[in-house]
Amino acid sequence: MRSDTETEREPPEVAAAATSDDSTESADRLADENRRLRAEPSRGRRATYRYTALGLFGLGVVAVLGAVAFPDSRDVLFALGGTGLFAGVLTYSLTSERFVTATVADRMYAPLAETGAELAAERDLTDRRVYAPARIDAPGFAPVRLFVPRHADDAIPDPDELDSLFVTDDGRERGVALPPSAGALYPEFERELVDSVAERPSTLAVQLTDALVDGFELASSATPDVERGRVTVEIEGSAYPDPDRFDNPIPSFLGVGFAAGLDAPVTTAVAVGDGATDFVVTCEWDPDETGTEATA
Repeated sequence: MRSDTETEREPPEVAAAATSDDSTESADRLADENRRLRAEPSRGRRATYRYTALGLFGLGVVAVLGAVAFPDSRDVLFALGGTGLFAGVLTYSLTSERFVTATVADRMYAPLAETGAELAAERDLTDRRVYAPARIDAPGFAPVRLFVPRHADDAIPDPDELDSLFVTDDGRERGVALPPSAGALYPEFERELVDSVAERPSTLAVQLTDALVDGFELASSATPDVERGRVTVEIEGSAYPDPDRFDNPIPSFLGVGFAAGLDAPVTTAVAVGDGATDFVVTCEWDPDETGTEATA
């Protein structure tokens, strides 16, 4: 005759199944919580924009009602009301439905950086990085290629020679020509400009750094210092903090922007910054090829 303890004891298979079910349920709850936490910052930013829009819209309505109630101030109040209503509608309509965090953007870029670094090591290439104009028709991309030479003193290829991955001369490999990581950002930069892309390097430097900070939000601050044939940009609050990785998107955007805007090859170098500065990007080109003075 079995005891009550033996009768109530569950078989090992049943106990294991129950434990497995509990673990699965806990994992599902944890995954749901992680998704909720990841979505929370985006919801918070959207809510902030929309509350701002509602506040501006409310201000506009109050001003319009005030214009009806106070005829002596009608012109001023109608103007204020119109401004508030327009600003409220504009803010609400332009609120982004999706925000990509810096961490996500950095992890999406990481495989490209790793592939580029492995390619450079495999082909025994130098650390020199040249963004050169190319005659390649690729819709949605800047007509610029990243040329990485095999020898530091190799001449920069002509635009016609940058249409293939491996650049050769009389059977001798000179380096590789790659689509830059920021190649697709440059057309967006052109579309967002109120004016056309500047031909003067000093003005172009301001346009590019403003786009980095205010347009693409890749950095919290980008301060250019322009000389003849050379510009240095101090980067703070970078979304891509590691300056040593292959074709970091921030130096890439500056290199592509100057190469396309000046229609001249641009060599970039990156150095770790001091204090609040994450890193410093130096872009150099031959000013005689652009036909403009760097500070003109």
